[in-house]
Amino acid sequence: MSKKDNGVIFAYLNEKNRPYSAQDVFNNLQKQHGLGKTAVVKAMEQLALEGKIKEKTYGKQKIYFADQAQFAEVSEADLKAIDSRISDLSTQVQAISQGCRQQDAELKELNSSLTTEEIISEIQELKEGCSGYREHLEKIKSATNHVTPEQKEMVYKERHLYLKEWKKRKRLAADMMGSILEGYPKTKKQFLEEVGVETDEDCKVTMPST
Repeated sequence: MSKKDNGVIFAYLNEKNRPYSAQDVFNNLQKQHGLGKTAVVKAMEQLALEGKIKEKTYGKQKIYFADQAQFAEVSEADLKAIDSRISDLSTQVQAISQGCRQQDAELKELNSSLTTEEIISEIQELKEGCSGYREHLEKIKSATNHVTPEQKEMVYKERHLYLKEWKKRKRLAADMMGSILEGYPKTKKQFLEEVGVETDEDCKVTMPST
């Protein structure tokens, strides 16, 4: 324990002017001043014995604080003025914090926006893409193998006819097979294997919708 340690702790308690335990003072000063916990405890006990600071015991814990007699008395008017000043400063802090948040949001928005060079590059890419689409469209327009509405209608009619015939034949085959299976001693699967018939399902073919 040294006079320097005592001086540091004494100045700290007077500056903060609030109660602290030895552990609190150690936590707050160890990094800045390199004080050890034992040195802090001894210094605070010594300062209390010398009457430079006050000591209160609550159960097993001791609390230390600055001697209030050294401070000038504060009138009710002074306290109100201090409270008013604190309120004004709190309002200023809130306003500054709000401004900082707004500026931070603007900064994030600017950082996420494209630069002039990036915009120019993107416009160039879009122009090149549009040019390619125009060329493709012109090729389609100039092609001679377009399907006429009449040809399209004929294809749809043929599709409908073939699909209708497919359904008809599938139904007839199912009816015939059902009649055979009534007197057949084996399963449907075994019957199909013996006669060498492959169903749409075997070929993984699905009948399209009309």
